[in-house]
Amino acid sequence: MTPALREFAYWMTRYRHNWRSSAVISILNPILFLLGLGLGLGTLVDATGHAPVPGSSYLAFVAPGVLAASAMQTAFLELSYPVYRALRMGRSYRIAAGTPLEPGQIFAGHLLYVMFRLVTTSATFLLAMAVLGATHSVGSLWTVPAAVLTGLAFATPAAAMAITVQRGATLQLVFRFVIFPLYMLSGTFFAVSRLPLWLRDIAYASPLWQGVDLCRTLSLGTATTTGTLTHIGYLGALTIAGTATAWYCYRRQLHA
Repeated sequence: MTPALREFAYWMTRYRHNWRSSAVISILNPILFLLGLGLGLGTLVDATGHAPVPGSSYLAFVAPGVLAASAMQTAFLELSYPVYRALRMGRSYRIAAGTPLEPGQIFAGHLLYVMFRLVTTSATFLLAMAVLGATHSVGSLWTVPAAVLTGLAFATPAAAMAITVQRGATLQLVFRFVIFPLYMLSGTFFAVSRLPLWLRDIAYASPLWQGVDLCRTLSLGTATTTGTLTHIGYLGALTIAGTATAWYCYRRQLHA
C-alpha cells in the first residue's frame, strides 16, 4: 500500500464510524431540498408557465444546480474543519508527519478520501434525480464527474487555507460569507440573468456558477463543446492552483 493510500485508509476508518451523520448532511439534506423546491415550489412555477428553461420543468432545472452546490458544500466541509482539527486539535496530522509519510502524501491521502465522498454522494444524488424524473438525457451521467470537479475546485483551496489558519472561527466566517452566498447566488435555484447586473458579473465569475452550468447543461442535453470545455478548464485550473498551493502550505506547516 502506497503512503497516500495509508492516509486514505485512515480517513475511511474514521468515516465508517460517523457515516450516518455525514450522509444526512451530504445526501439526505440536498435530496430533501430537491423535493421541497423541485416538487413543491416547482409545481407552482411550472403552473405559471415561467420555467427558467422553456420546455423543461423547474425540477429538471434546479436538480443539477443543487447537485453542484452540494458537491461544493461537501468538499468545503470535508477539507476545512477536518484539516484544521487534524493539525490544531486532534493533531493526527502531526502524528502522521512523524512517520515516513511526507506532507504531500498526507494531503494526497486526505484528498483521495474527499474524492471518494464526492463520487458517492454525487452518484446517490443523481440516482434520486432519475427516480424523480429530473434527468433528460444520457448526458446526465456526466454530471457526476462534473460535480466531482466542482467539488475539487473548492476542496483544494479550502485545504490550503485550513492548514494555515490559527482559529476555527475563520473557517466559520468563510462558510457564512463565501460558501453560503455562492450557494444562493450562483444560479442554483434561479437563472443568474435575473440578478442585478453588478451581481450577475460576480456570479458568472464564481466557480460554483461554472459547476452549476456545467452540470445543468449536461443534464438537460443543452451542453455545447465550447461551453463545456470552458467550464472544465476554469474548474480544472482552480483545482490545479489549489493543489499546488495546498502542497506548499502542507510542507510549511508540517515541517515547521
